[in-house]
Amino acid sequence: MKNHYVYAIKSLRDKRIYVGISQNPRKRLVGHNAGQTRSTKPFRPWVLIYSKMIGSRKEEKRMKSGYVKEWLRTLTNCYPR
Repeated sequence: MKNHYVYAIKSLRDKRIYVGISQNPRKRLVGHNAGQTRSTKPFRPWVLIYSKMIGSRKEEKRMKSGYVKEWLRTLTNCYPR
């Protein structure tokens, strides 16, 4: 079974955070920045701010919760790129 990762990217345009799942988060980031994803295309460019190997979709759903997104936003505001 291949590893899956939950990842979070942050828009440099308006600071929004997008959480997704991928086998290769860095390659997926390239796709987001190339405009291959409708929901993220208008907010390019994106930077990868978090990735973690996961064991289930349940963990991905938890990561997509408002609480975790707010935690990521706070964390990235403390350590801006």
